[in-house]
Amino acid sequence: MVEALDDEAVARWHRAAVEVLSEARGRLDDLNVFPVPDGDTGTNLLLTAQAAVAALDTESRRTTESAWSILARGAVLGARGNSGTILAQLMRGLSDQLAGQAPADGPAFAGALQKAADTAYGAVADPEEGTFLTVARAGGEAAVASVDAGRTELADVVRAAADGARVALEATPGQLAALREAGVVDAGGAGLCLVLDALVTTVTGIEPARPPLARRDAGARGHGHSGEHLPHAPPAGPGSEVQFLLADADEASVARLQERLAGLGDSLVVVGVDTPTGREWNVHVHVADIGAAIEAGIEAGRPYRISVSPLAPVQPAAPVPGTRAVVAVVSSDGLADLFAGEGVRVVTCGPEGVTEDDVLAEVLGSAAHEVVVLPNDAALLPVAARAATRAREAGREIGVVPTRSPVQGLAAIAVSDPARRFGDDVIAMAEAAAATRWAEVVVADQEALTSAGRCQPGDALGSAEGDVVVVGGDLATVACELLDRLLSAGGEMATLLVGEDAGLGDTVCRHLATAHPTIEVSRFGGGPGHIPLQVGVE
Repeated sequence: MVEALDDEAVARWHRAAVEVLSEARGRLDDLNVFPVPDGDTGTNLLLTAQAAVAALDTESRRTTESAWSILARGAVLGARGNSGTILAQLMRGLSDQLAGQAPADGPAFAGALQKAADTAYGAVADPEEGTFLTVARAGGEAAVASVDAGRTELADVVRAAADGARVALEATPGQLAALREAGVVDAGGAGLCLVLDALVTTVTGIEPARPPLARRDAGARGHGHSGEHLPHAPPAGPGSEVQFLLADADEASVARLQERLAGLGDSLVVVGVDTPTGREWNVHVHVADIGAAIEAGIEAGRPYRISVSPLAPVQPAAPVPGTRAVVAVVSSDGLADLFAGEGVRVVTCGPEGVTEDDVLAEVLGSAAHEVVVLPNDAALLPVAARAATRAREAGREIGVVPTRSPVQGLAAIAVSDPARRFGDDVIAMAEAAAATRWAEVVVADQEALTSAGRCQPGDALGSAEGDVVVVGGDLATVACELLDRLLSAGGEMATLLVGEDAGLGDTVCRHLATAHPTIEVSRFGGGPGHIPLQVGVE
C-alpha cells in the first residue's frame, strides 16, 4: 500500500495510465461523439500520456526536478486534440500544487486534484457540462469529501476520487444531448476514469472492479465514426482542428490570442507550461478559417509544430478484393521518392516522428485488400504492429515485414510478387529483408562509451545491426572500414543509401571497386541528412 505519492509512485501511476489507455483506446475512440464525432479521443489521450512518460524517461536521468513537473511539461508539449489538451492541463494543475513539495498524502492530493479541475475549467474557453471537465470536478470534489469525512488515507482518497468520477461519467448522457442521442457516455470523461482507476491500482495494488465501457449501439453508430445519421453531427463543411505550440509570447499576447481564436471557432483550449527556455503554450481550436488561426498565432509569438486535421473524418477507401499494396515508412523526402518510384505508398516521418495513426491512414487510404507494411526502423516495429491490428479490425489483410532499415525495405520490395499468394509473398519479403545485413555511418553528437570504445562529439560512428563497431575521426575512413567488416563475412551485393554528402558516396564506391571488385553495387541518393550513409549487404 502506498501511503504518499513520491516521484517513484507518480511515475508508476502514469505508466499504468498509458497501459490502460492503450488497451481501451479503441473503445474510447468509438465513444467519441462530442464535440465532433471524429473517433480520436482515445488515441489523443493515449498520445498525450505517452508524451508525458517519454519526457520522464528522457529527463529524469539528468535532473533532480520533480516527476510532477516533468510529466506535466511532457504532457502539455505533446498534447493531442481537445481531450488530450485538457488532460495535460489537469496534469499541469496537479504539478502546480504538488511539485517540489513533500510526497502527497491523502489530503494533499485531494486538494490538488480539486484545484487542478478548477484550472482545467479555466483553460477551456467555453466549458460545457457532461464532459471531461465535469468528470474531473466530480473526482476532485469526492476526494475532498473523503478527507472532510475523516477518511484521509491516500488509498481512501484515490478510491473516492475514482468512484466519484465514475458516478459523474454515468450521468453525462443526461447533461449533453449529443451523448444522449448517441447512447454513450463522454469519451474524454471515460478516459479520465481509467486514469484514476490506474491511480487506485498503483496505490492499493488492487484494480477496481468496473463494468467494461459499453460501445456505441450499432443503430446509433451509423457508419463507423463518420457521424452519418447522428442527430447531433455538424453539417459537412470546411471545419478543421488546428493545434500548435507557441513560444516567445507573453501573457498579454496569449490573452489576445485566446480572444481572437474564440471569435474564429470553438473547442478552444490554451494550456501554458514552463520550460527550460521560457513559458510555452499548447493551443487547440476548431475553426473554419485555418489561415486566420495560424496568423493569430504568429501575431502572438512563434507558433511551431503546427498540425491541421479535418473535423469531418476522412473515410477510408473500400478495399477491392484481390488487390495488394505496400506501405513503407521513410525518414526523408529523398527516400520517399525512391520508394514511391518502386510503386510503394509512403509515410514520411516528420520532425516529431510517425504515429500508428499515420501508418493506419495510409493503409486504409489505399484501395487494396492486402497490404504489406515496411516500418524500416527498429523503433517503429511496435507502431506498425499496432496499426496493422487496427487495420485488420477494419477488414484488411495485413502483413508487417520487420525491416529495421530502409535497405532491408528495398531488399523486400525487390522480391515482392503480386502474383504470389499473399502469405507466401510476405514470407518471401521477410526472408529477403532478414538476409540483408544493414549498417550505417553517423556523426556522434555527444561523448559516449560505445561497444567499439569511447567517442567524442564529431566522431564518425560505424554501426552494424545497431551496434557500433568502428569509431574514427573521418567519415570516409570509417565507412570503408565498416564495409570491409561487413563483406568479410561474405556477400554478393551492396546497396548504398547516401545522404547529403555525395562525395562520401563517391569515395565508398571507389573503395568497393578496388577492394571488393566482385561485389555488385547499387547506389541511391536521398538518404536523411542525419545519416550520411546507410548500407545493406546481401
